[in-house]
Amino acid sequence: MRVLIASEPGHPERDNEDFAAAAPGLLLVVDGAGTPAGVESGCSHSVAWYARNLGGLLLAAAGDVAVGLDEALAVSIDRVNALHATSCDLGHPGSPSATVALARVRDGGLEHLVLSDSVLVLDRLDQAPTAISDDRLADVIARLDEPDGPCAVGSDEHARRLRTRVERLASYRNQPGGFWVASTKPEAAHEALTGSTPLAELAAVALLSDGASRLVDHFRLMGWADLLGVLRKDGPRGLIARTREVESTDLDGSRWPRGKASDDASAVYWTVQD
Repeated sequence: MRVLIASEPGHPERDNEDFAAAAPGLLLVVDGAGTPAGVESGCSHSVAWYARNLGGLLLAAAGDVAVGLDEALAVSIDRVNALHATSCDLGHPGSPSATVALARVRDGGLEHLVLSDSVLVLDRLDQAPTAISDDRLADVIARLDEPDGPCAVGSDEHARRLRTRVERLASYRNQPGGFWVASTKPEAAHEALTGSTPLAELAAVALLSDGASRLVDHFRLMGWADLLGVLRKDGPRGLIARTREVESTDLDGSRWPRGKASDDASAVYWTVQD
């Protein structure tokens, strides 16, 4: 099993809040949800700490093929809770959180789990690729009735709008009718999108944090087949490099409004039919 992995912070002076890893028969991307300055979390630990601990525990839990992927995630969330329950307020709505994309080889198939807006792309033989991502967060954001008009990334107004969005999203997080992420509620794992695909139908599979998928799902500069072509030719590092090139042409977000000029980007790519 030959797997290519690349993960890069959005800015060299910031912590990378993504976690990307592989183990025999397992592929994983955890994308920590960054918190704007001034937003309280009730936790003394960083988002990067949360993503790395959840990722490591999830790799261990998912290694037991007798356990479903959603149950493995639920157990892992509970175990991270135990690491800081005595030092942090786990009931705070701003507790660190993350999105998850997980794949596991089992009984001739590739099982998958996707929670929130990380992306898993199935490169199917003789068919169009299938991209799997949970869009409930985007649906909630669309309902927030946020202010229109230009707002340069990095400006005071942009920072204010980000804080307001995060604070308003807190009441929708891990709630029915809202959106679901890995945080302090193990039951959120059972809201993830899950499924399985025969390995014989797959050429490759890619797991992407939203910072690595934005050429397709945010910038709309290519389709999923094109992105898979970049991974096939240049690997995850090449995909991230191309993303950084595009981001550098729009640093103020005037063409593509976004939370960060450059986000943490992680990609895991496995060519199934070696």
